[in-house]
Amino acid sequence: MSYTLTIDPVGATVEVEEGQTILDACLRAGIWLPHACCHGLCATCKVQVTDGEVDHGEASTFALMDFERDEGKALACCARLESDTVIEAETEEDPDAEGIKVEDFEAVVTRIDALTPTIRGIHIRTDRPMHFQAGQYVNLEIGGEAAISRAFSLANAPASGDTVELNVRIVPGGVGTTWIHEHLKVGDRLRLSGPYGRFFVRRSARLPMLFLAGGSGLSSPRSMILDLLAHEETLPITLVYGARCREELYYHEDFVALAHANANFRYVPALSEEPAGSAWDGFRGYVHEAAKEAFAGDFRGLKAYLCGPPAMIEPCVLTLMQGRLFERDIYTEKFFSAADAQQVRSPLFKRI
Repeated sequence: MSYTLTIDPVGATVEVEEGQTILDACLRAGIWLPHACCHGLCATCKVQVTDGEVDHGEASTFALMDFERDEGKALACCARLESDTVIEAETEEDPDAEGIKVEDFEAVVTRIDALTPTIRGIHIRTDRPMHFQAGQYVNLEIGGEAAISRAFSLANAPASGDTVELNVRIVPGGVGTTWIHEHLKVGDRLRLSGPYGRFFVRRSARLPMLFLAGGSGLSSPRSMILDLLAHEETLPITLVYGARCREELYYHEDFVALAHANANFRYVPALSEEPAGSAWDGFRGYVHEAAKEAFAGDFRGLKAYLCGPPAMIEPCVLTLMQGRLFERDIYTEKFFSAADAQQVRSPLFKRI
């Protein structure tokens, strides 16, 4: 059984299968709705039901209060249709968004690289090429029979055919990342869905680009930069990438080589806990500090793309804003667990 979902004000209609969430049905139809945690906790995907009935599923009473339910509001990531339904949602048009439909893929692991002591490079061959925009991510089913789904950014350029790369950092106590690091092996078969996300380069702006990344947050900026250079972008591109020490700084040599080969690309690595007296002659400190030094504290006229842990994002946002770069020119990608989804929004920045 399926129901018809109508999305106002755009007037689009989507067929929603029984048990399928509103958000999943829209993304698979190529219709983007605002969302973040996908656990029913952050309220980013809140919509207004103007006609029809929905089951609110696991939406928390914190994100969707009782009076809001009475007023017809719902969380698209949890709500399932119980009849033909009409909703009002904030769908935003972006000239740089491709509106790619989410699909399911079968895949096999072809290579696993130890990029750092805590990060693995997982190379996967999909059953057909995946079309995606650089900066997007996939949901990967992992863990054998008791499969769980986890989100990972695509680290390769879109032109890589039927091979995708995921950079996975082991999270202490994390069921999914621990399974990948300790049990996943070459030849294993996996399932994934994608692409997801609205983290992509706003090329139509024709402004110099600044990428700020930390840890495995390098995945999306790497994909975006490789794609830009493959398309012979001539605007200035700067990557400021931070790690704690040299052994955790991965793809370093590759970016050094790219900077030598492309006059418009600048690479600024930063180490925050490198031992004193080591051979490291690059910047010592945090990503936001390295960016401030590289641009003399003035970020006007840039488009900035931030990807990394929340502890990195916050000081970077503050530094950019102090340097006269504001919300309309700053884009971020952060992944959240169910535990921290309630803190998805930065107090500094409405759109984060």
